[in-house]
Amino acid sequence: MRRVLILLTGGTLMMRPTGATARGSSALGLEDRTRDLVAALPMLTSIAEIETRELFAMDSGDMQPADWLRLARHVHAAISERTHDGIVIVHGTDTMSYTASALALLLGELPIPVVLTGAQRPLFEPRTDARENLIDAVLVATMDVPEVSVVFASRALRGVRSTKRDAWDYDAFDAPNCPPLVTLGVGATLAPHVRRAGELAPFDERIEERVLAVRVFPGLDAELVRAASGRGVKGLVLEAYGTGNLPRSLISALEHVHASGVPMMIVSQCLRGFVELGRYAGGAAAEAAGAISGGDMTAEAAIAKLMIGLGRYGPTDALKDYLLRDIIGERA
Repeated sequence: MRRVLILLTGGTLMMRPTGATARGSSALGLEDRTRDLVAALPMLTSIAEIETRELFAMDSGDMQPADWLRLARHVHAAISERTHDGIVIVHGTDTMSYTASALALLLGELPIPVVLTGAQRPLFEPRTDARENLIDAVLVATMDVPEVSVVFASRALRGVRSTKRDAWDYDAFDAPNCPPLVTLGVGATLAPHVRRAGELAPFDERIEERVLAVRVFPGLDAELVRAASGRGVKGLVLEAYGTGNLPRSLISALEHVHASGVPMMIVSQCLRGFVELGRYAGGAAAEAAGAISGGDMTAEAAIAKLMIGLGRYGPTDALKDYLLRDIIGERA
């Protein structure tokens, strides 16, 4: 039987009522959480041998890059032990796509599946999506899907392509520019674009947290963008219109940011499609000012990639090459 490690990091899935609110944080310890998890879903043990570890119990809205690194170190070490066939991470939904993107880029090629899942309603409520999501996540962790994925609503999505699209529906996540890796219906269908297993590289934890993301909108003050380079910002992600278009009024600010040695990446506000900076005058001017196309990357992936790239390469030509290259399936 396959062996699956479940890592608990917090989130709605394991919450219990506290009396004050139906979504209160549980004070249960690891032993109680593990016992409750197996008791609530005894069928997990029919899928795999289960080991559970609690790393931390955190609202994912409080997640920081330091927590990505802590989680990534633990996952890397667990894979290096070669004692498990797959890893499932229980995580809050609000920042799950950010964590999935960062993990995929921090870990690189993988020999086994690393699956993130969570829930819109807690496991211990009568009407919950937690049971299906957790069972599906453990199942995917036993399959030949050796990459970081997000399992939600009967689909396994490439983690570095995922984004949370709905705060109220059980089908909360999508990967707009990448079809599901696995579709779970009566059977389980693996997609042909699932990445092949690779050898785990030594862990590189270098990361630069001082990255700013700005959504472009009519009326955005160019001086606010210009000032970013003087406030300690080391990298800038701009969420532009459509295929990367943005107001010409921002161009002088982008030239100033670029001259200050701050790399700039442009992604699209649209869920589907990709950035093509030469298509419209604003995008072409931004490219001439030094902006780098994010292609069809999500904003979550672009932020994580710029942080990791800056940590490893600094503001160099090697960074630009890293950003433009597909590393782990994050861009076409």
